[in-house]
Amino acid sequence: MIKTILPALLLGLTAIASAALPAAPVHAEDQKAEQIHVRGSIVTYSGSTLKVKTREGETVDVTLADGWKLASVANAAVTDIKPGDFVGIASLPSEGGGDGALEVLIFPPAMKGAGEGSYGWDLKPNSSMTNATVADAVKGVDGRTVTVSYHGKEKKIAIPDGTPVVTIAPATKDDLVPGAVVFIPAEKAASGPLAHQVLVGKNGVVPPM
Repeated sequence: MIKTILPALLLGLTAIASAALPAAPVHAEDQKAEQIHVRGSIVTYSGSTLKVKTREGETVDVTLADGWKLASVANAAVTDIKPGDFVGIASLPSEGGGDGALEVLIFPPAMKGAGEGSYGWDLKPNSSMTNATVADAVKGVDGRTVTVSYHGKEKKIAIPDGTPVVTIAPATKDDLVPGAVVFIPAEKAASGPLAHQVLVGKNGVVPPM
């Protein structure tokens, strides 16, 4: 199973669904194939091809590799974030200093340590992704601030009220319907994006990463 930089997913999470989880992420510098992220809505799904209208407005055909994995996301709450949890937080630098979260993924316990670190992310310009353990979570007037630790470092991230907070959930191919929102970490190939994993939104919840 090929590795990707997706910090939100990990193969083998038996606590949710052993067949529904994508592969363990690693840092981009460890990759041989160029990684791209496809974000958008499904146009059609047929066998080994997923046609997606991207957030940039173009339509792309994503080839699904043999043995590709599928998962979804479920709503969680900022109050679910507890010390000791392992989280993936996309964030942007704040004007007043520190970082402000764009979205938070709370990893199930079996996924603790997946893609640990802090690195550039393409959700928005200048955004970063931090996969780390929550050292403390403090409720404030305008939301919650968490201190997270990774590789011996610490980082404080503010989570404003209204920030999407999700966790991993199972999905089936029946969820790959037109209009469903997907996040696909893929390899750049000559024929177009090649995906070993797909994260699909369902029940009104969309992948925020």
